Formats: sequence, structure tokens, C-alpha cells
Amino acid sequence: MVSAMSINALSLKGLSKQVEAYSAWKNHLKGEIQHYQQWLEENNLSSDDIHQRLNRGLNLLQDDELTIAFVGEYSRGKTELINALVFSEFGQRMLPSQAGRTTMCPTEIFYDSTRSDSYLKLLPIETRIQEQSISEYKHDLEAWHEIPIDISDPEKMSFSLKQLASTRTATVLEARSLGFDDRMLEHEPGDTGRVIIPVWRHAMISLDSPLLKKGLRVLDTPGLNALGSEPELTVSMIPKAQAIVFVLSVDTGVTASDKTIWNKFINIDGADHRAGRFAVLNKIDVLWDDLQGDTHTAASIEKVRQTSADHLKMPVEDVIPLSAKQGLIGRVKKDDLLLQKSALPKLEKLISKRILAQKEVLIYEALIHDVIGMLKSSQSILNERLSGLYERYDGLSNNNLSAEELQALADKTHKDHDLYYKKLITLKSSRRLMQSQGEILQQLMSTSRFGDIVEQTRTDLQDSWSTLGMIHAMSQFFVKLEKEIENICTEAKLADKMVSAIYQRFTADIQASHLKPRTFSIKTQRKQLNALKLKSAQFRRQPKVLMTEQSILIQRFFNTFIAEARLLQEQIMEEAVRWPDEALLPLMQYALEQKKQLEEQVANLKAMASNTRNTKSQQIELKEMIDASREQLAQAERIHHELSLPPPSHSDGFQGIAN
Repeated sequence: MVSAMSINALSLKGLSKQVEAYSAWKNHLKGEIQHYQQWLEENNLSSDDIHQRLNRGLNLLQDDELTIAFVGEYSRGKTELINALVFSEFGQRMLPSQAGRTTMCPTEIFYDSTRSDSYLKLLPIETRIQEQSISEYKHDLEAWHEIPIDISDPEKMSFSLKQLASTRTATVLEARSLGFDDRMLEHEPGDTGRVIIPVWRHAMISLDSPLLKKGLRVLDTPGLNALGSEPELTVSMIPKAQAIVFVLSVDTGVTASDKTIWNKFINIDGADHRAGRFAVLNKIDVLWDDLQGDTHTAASIEKVRQTSADHLKMPVEDVIPLSAKQGLIGRVKKDDLLLQKSALPKLEKLISKRILAQKEVLIYEALIHDVIGMLKSSQSILNERLSGLYERYDGLSNNNLSAEELQALADKTHKDHDLYYKKLITLKSSRRLMQSQGEILQQLMSTSRFGDIVEQTRTDLQDSWSTLGMIHAMSQFFVKLEKEIENICTEAKLADKMVSAIYQRFTADIQASHLKPRTFSIKTQRKQLNALKLKSAQFRRQPKVLMTEQSILIQRFFNTFIAEARLLQEQIMEEAVRWPDEALLPLMQYALEQKKQLEEQVANLKAMASNTRNTKSQQIELKEMIDASREQLAQAERIHHELSLPPPSHSDGFQGIAN
């Protein structure tokens, strides 16, 4: 009998099917981690620290999203491509993608698991005047204009989404105050003093869609002018996307403005994009030629593909020629021949094979490696216990142990128990030292300390008499922040030495060389700060900065660079808070499990010694203890096996960590 899950998976096509498999794999991992939690509870081996660590892992899987940013100049077909990939299930074109500049504001498309309804949220363009970033506004519900979306009525849904293309007119002065370069804006017909600007600064669409519910998040971006006028988009959102789909038009190839977007906003140091950067040569249907035939058409497309790959300095296999329009039509009309001719499935295959596979590897690196390490520790203890039980069982085969001999075994086990009990006491004392060290790290990057740097920067900017003075104040903000992080890293090195010494003392007289310390690491944040510093330098070098009013320049610097730096500060603080607890967790887990296992052995052996029984009855009791331990070990090995299974988009480059 085919399960409901199998039927749903078979009903999905292309990218949807692969994302479904990815989601199912994550759910499988969540289930196995929960089994491990239950196993620890049943064997009285859990602790608050272990429970919190595993819960953080479960939350990571729950909140994991695959963000794909679609970037390109106006009229390249980005929105139509998203319609084909995400919205074809609704049977019509949902996002406005007619000719002209339709996507006037950045748009995030996702599934909001905290709400049961679908909605469109729009942030007014006037919010640019304030010193708040888009990410900060996401916590201010009142700032957004919300429109309910009825996914059961595609016509109404399409009408609601047309708001994304809304524009209004503004004076040139107002447009400049909102961050626009008026030279790149269209003028109102008949009035050179007014220009056309978007009504909305940012849009968020939450849909109860199978594809989005599985963790896919799409970022649709405007063209070059809008990219330049919304620094947060280029400083934060695009660089943090796991994958980039750069959309070109096959009839133009890589134009000068395309190259500017690629070099300035995509192919930059410090960007994540760990799942890849890919180019799409859209609109291949304009080259379809019934007179010259498919061979001529294919040759023409391949020539543009190769040239585009050379211009972007990327592998030609990462450049995908397709027709988003024909792909959408093929999907909606269920015309498989047209769908295949559009080549849209090739992009879906690329996303599933390359982008999803990379996300799977990242989950292994970020989570499963740690969980399997904890599980290995449990298995090691169980194997040691089982080995000791077998020795005693074999001894009983030759001799009927007396009560005195059983008591001697109990005494030896009790001695081992005392060893681990003392180690636990020592570890608790060491943990207090770790907490003190953690507090020092937290003080070095506290919110108040960061706030002092920010306020000093604000004062320096406001007191500057010239643009050059303001540029210097912006530069000094990063100098001060880097100095603070250097102080943290210096203190962290001392803390790591302390942790290493604790591990050496702990493992000196026991077989536990597999236990490794977790070092304090903010390498990612340092890399991101360096990238932010470079983007700030680029921002300061822009010619229009010299002509921008002081208050507007301060506002743009704060709601972009200061806001992004604040996020990094918060991440470093989280690491400083979490690290003292997790650094010694492997030792705490190992000592606690050994102590509890030995307590059980002491109790069982004392019970055996308190009664005069023959060899057979003693063997029966030992056999029951052996069987119980073997069952526990079998459960642990099964969980280990399930966690180590390769992910659905298994590639040749993937290396599992089962062993």
C-alpha cells in the first residue's frame, strides 16, 4: 500500500519534488535526534546541558531555510522565472511581470509557520527617512501595510500582488532624500520637476504553498537603480543568500549594466553564496526559428552561453539557457513538450543537485557532526560496560563466585564510580571558571559597549564640518569595532588554553582520547565584518556621497552599516553566552554517563553478593544485565546509522561522517 507521503511526493514535479525530499530528510533527522533524547531519558543519561544542546539542533532544523536570490537588470524576466518556479501551481501568472519595470521593490516569498493565513506585507518607501533597517522594521508590525491573500481564489490573489508594482510621483528633492539617484528615474510625463518612485520599500509574501512550506525562501530583486538606492539589499540580503540566480536575456547577453550588477553586488568577497552562483540566459524563445531549424537555434544559444560564461568568468555549465515564459505556459497548460523545450527543468535539476546538496552538507557540518559525537560517547561507555559484564560472566563459567568475590567486584566498580564522581565535582568547579571567562568575553562585546561606539560615531558624524570629516568618522567606526573584536580574540585564546588544560587533566587516567574541546570561534563574524568594512568603503567612495545632505548620509549609514554591525555584535554575544556551557559538555556528558552506569553496576553486584546463590542464578542475572546493555547499544547504533544516512541529493563530492 502506497503511503500518503509517497503519493504527495509522486504528485510533485521538478524543484518541488526535490525540496520535498530535502524536507523529508530534515524531518527524519529531527525524528532521530528526538529518539536519541528519549534514549538518554530512558537510560537516565540525560542532563539539562545535553537537553539544551539537542534542542538547539532541533530548532536549527526547524528554522532552516534555503534562500535563493534572483538578481538582474530590469526586464530580464526575473519575476516571470519566479512565477514559473513557484507560482505555476495556481494556474496563472501571479507576480506582475508584464513588460516594463514591474518589480519596484525587493520581495521576499516564503512560508510563515507562525501564522495559518497567507498575506502580503508592504513597507512604505517613506520609512527610508528613519534610522531603521528593513530587518529592524520586521519586528515593527505597525510599520507594514498588510493585505490578506486568498490562495483559493487565484484572480483575487493576482490582483492583490499587483501592489508590488505600485508607483507614485515625487519631487526630485524628495526622491533624493529617499536615497534615489534622480538621474536614473523616469520623469512624470510633462513635468521635469517630478519623478516616478515606488510606493513600497520592501515586500514580504507568505504563502501556504507546498514548496515554500518545505523551507524554500525566494528573494526577488529590482534592477540596478533600485539595488543602488537600497544599501541593505546589497550589503546584507543578497550576500547572505545561499544561492544566486543571475538572470540575463539571451538576445543581449551580458550588457554593461549586467556586468555592473555582477561585479558590484554579486561577485564580491565576503558573500555567502556557498550553494553557488548561477546565470540564467532567459528568453531563448525569441531565438526559436522555424525556418532555420533547431540546429541553428541551438548553435546561436550556445554561442551566447559561452560568451556570457567568459564575461562572468564562471563555468559554462553554470549558465542555463531557458524560457521562463514558455516554462510557465507549459506548466499551467500541462504541455510537457513545451515545458521540456523551455529548458526550465534544467534549472530545477541544477537547484536540486547543486544547491540543495550543498545545504545538506551544511546541516551535517553544523549539526549532525556534533550529535554523532555525543552519540559516540554514549556508545563508547556502553561498550566498556558490556565488556566488563562479559568478563564477569565468563569468570562465572569456570568458578562460582563467592559473596566475598562479588563484593570485591562491587568495591572495584564503586572505586571507578568514585573516580568519575570526583571528576564531575572537578568539572563543576571548572565550569564556574568557564562562566567567569564567558562573562569577560560578554563584557567585551556587550550591548552597552557597542552602543557607546555607535553613539560616539553619531556624535562625530553630526559634528563633522565636511563630507570628508564624515567619511573619516565612518571609517573610525570600523577601526574601533575591529579593536574590540581583537580584544575578544585575545581573551578567547586564553580561554581556549584553559579548556585544553581541563581536557588533558580529565583524560589523563582514562580511555577518552576521542573527547575533543569546542573552541570559541567567531571566524564567520570576523569575515562578515571585514566584508561589511569593504562595502562601507565602496559606499564612501561613491561620488553622490559628496553631494548628499549630512542628515540623509547619517541616516543611510546607520540603517545599513550600523544595523548590520549590530547583528554581528548580537551573534558574537550569543557565542560568548553559549560557549562556556558547551566547551565542557563532552566531558560532562562522558563523566555523567560513566557515573550513572557504574552506579547501576554497584547496585546490581551488591544485590548479587547479598544472597547466597549458585553459579547458574548469578549467570542469569549477569545475562539479563548483558542483554539490557546490548539492547541499549543496539538502539544507539540504530540511531547512529540513521543519522549517518546520506541525504537525498547525495553527490559524489559528499563525504558522510558516520565513521
